[in-house]
Amino acid sequence: MNFNNLDQLYRSVIMDHYKNPRNKGVLEDGSLTIDMNNPTCGDRIRLTLDVEDNVIKDAKFEGEGCSISMSSASMMTEAVKGHSIEEALAMSKEFSNMMLGESYDINEEMGDIEALSGVSKFPARIKCATLAWKAFEKGTKEQDNA
Repeated sequence: MNFNNLDQLYRSVIMDHYKNPRNKGVLEDGSLTIDMNNPTCGDRIRLTLDVEDNVIKDAKFEGEGCSISMSSASMMTEAVKGHSIEEALAMSKEFSNMMLGESYDINEEMGDIEALSGVSKFPARIKCATLAWKAFEKGTKEQDNA
């Protein structure tokens, strides 16, 4: 597959997650709720996580924003479900490395997340792509301090 075809495939995956978001909504009994926004472009997200015995049993999000931020949130909630907090934080680190154009290791457990790799070429959009992941990191730090 040549670069243009791969780029088009990634765009279609991003748009699919944007138009048909996975895990959209709020967990009413969510053990962890995190609100974050990106003031530079107006993206906002509410992430709710059901964490039991250090494992993410469920993850949902709601919010408003561009296709990058909302599709990234959809992909992130898919990726972290069923994983320990530590495993999900390791995923977040790899995603951050990918966004920064550094060496990264994205495995198939992370689902469609590599479709966002092209965002690293657009510095102004990196905050859009990382919003959900930063909300996750913030929530786990707050939970540790609780």
